[in-house]
Amino acid sequence: MANAPVGSLHHLEIWVPHLERAVAEWGWLLAELGYLPFQRWAKGCSWKLGSTYIVVEQSPDLTSTLHRRTDAGMNHVAFHAGSRENVDRLRELAVEADWFELYADQYPHAGGPEHYAAFLINSDGYEVELVAE
Repeated sequence: MANAPVGSLHHLEIWVPHLERAVAEWGWLLAELGYLPFQRWAKGCSWKLGSTYIVVEQSPDLTSTLHRRTDAGMNHVAFHAGSRENVDRLRELAVEADWFELYADQYPHAGGPEHYAAFLINSDGYEVELVAE
């Protein structure tokens, strides 16, 4: 594979309190965004798109089972989600996959008048932003 551009994301590792729930929720979303299953081990798994991969892991080193996006640390991850129609479609399907919408009253411009996106949060409090091209 060709070298990825300097500064592009290599991988993201998300420590989760409940692996199977995370596999279901993240697996649905990542599959919808074009990621393919990549690796699986006793306490985790990953999906890959191009040269980027995303890991969910229930690490034995977790010091808490609570994730709060409003605490210090990373607030959310934003993904390119294709067309506006695809963002709309993912927003509609998200509830069936245990993702819940944030800022529904401001959809699709919660990020500003020129920004078309859906903001979702899963059962464990991890937020994603799905951004239209």
